[in-house]
Amino acid sequence: MKSRKQLSTKRPSEFLLLGSLIAISIAFSPYLFYLYEIFPDGPIWENYFFTYESRYYENVTTAMWTYLGKVTPLFLLLIWFFTCKHWWYHVILIPISMYAYQLLIAFYSDVYVDSSRYMDTNQLIYLAPFFIIILSLVYLIRIKIFDRIFGIDLTELERENISPFSPFSDKEYQEIKDFKKDTPEEEIQEEYYAKL
Repeated sequence: MKSRKQLSTKRPSEFLLLGSLIAISIAFSPYLFYLYEIFPDGPIWENYFFTYESRYYENVTTAMWTYLGKVTPLFLLLIWFFTCKHWWYHVILIPISMYAYQLLIAFYSDVYVDSSRYMDTNQLIYLAPFFIIILSLVYLIRIKIFDRIFGIDLTELERENISPFSPFSDKEYQEIKDFKKDTPEEEIQEEYYAKL
């Protein structure tokens, strides 16, 4: 049986190792982008495993520059998504989906050379349903967190006509209510008109 000290030191070392790998990956992300410089300058790239022909870009270096220009931010956004501890981290899926879509379209254009279909021109139309779903999910999570933190039933807010984005605190609203109860309405109106 392992001692308590051995168990407690194993977890921080795994955390430190994972954090170090993530930090090194982020630090070397510019090198990931500049990998396009190692590819041949010409329409065909032959190696031991396969032959790649760039049809749309007509240059392997240009094609790889385009792909790595999409892969690098996609890689960094994926790291951010999987390491983010904020409640809104699902919103990061929106730029992730945009870069993934652009990468697929760039590859599709280069492989199939279908110039009659420019799918990259209206990408917001294709991605809009995904955006709406993600934003709805994030807003739902925000409402649940708001409800749990402040313990306010959202139906009460509607009945009281109180906005959750109001600059007044609950204590200030209670003071206003008490003032309205204790003071006749005519005096409130007179005081209001006097201040105008």
